[in-house]
Amino acid sequence: MKDEGTAGGPEASRPIAEEITDPRQVRLLAHPLRQRIAEVMRRGPVSSTTLARALGQSTGATSYHLRQLAKHGFVEEVPELGRGRERWWRVKPADRRLPRYSEQTPPMRAAVEELTRLEFANELEQLERFQRAREDLGPWADALLFSFSTLTLPLERVRPFFEDYIALLYRYKADDGDPPPDARTLVVRLLAFPEITEEEDGT
Repeated sequence: MKDEGTAGGPEASRPIAEEITDPRQVRLLAHPLRQRIAEVMRRGPVSSTTLARALGQSTGATSYHLRQLAKHGFVEEVPELGRGRERWWRVKPADRRLPRYSEQTPPMRAAVEELTRLEFANELEQLERFQRAREDLGPWADALLFSFSTLTLPLERVRPFFEDYIALLYRYKADDGDPPPDARTLVVRLLAFPEITEEEDGT
């Protein structure tokens, strides 16, 4: 599960990991429009008006989705930005995790599979946008990081490997509230799964 932590120095202060156990929360994140909302909100706080303008939606629709995300703890209000009845929202920092597959109920498994499908479809679209714009990005055109490798590990070392990866992310996180002028957001994902042999595949 991707984290949304913030930094407080050379190494980001790391929130306590929290597990999402309600399938309704996962389905909330898997909504296609909310996927687009999350992408916009990673760039900074929004109001229902600014979000509607960015997404080509009505303010009624964006206001509803922001309230739903706030209800489940995914976004929070930024009172200091509000003027009159206008409310501003930002992503609530958290290290959110999904239960292990063996601990998921059937409804949770279905919700996680849909979320995973939408997440990767969205990220593939972002990669394609980067590739189309690459010639105009100057030195940032070289900032595509790609690695393919395998690890042979006993099961008890898989989780420590993942935690080391998360710790590395927090080590490099810049302060989202005050990034240097030359900073850009990098889309970073880790995908690791057991290799399946032909005998195990059964197709």
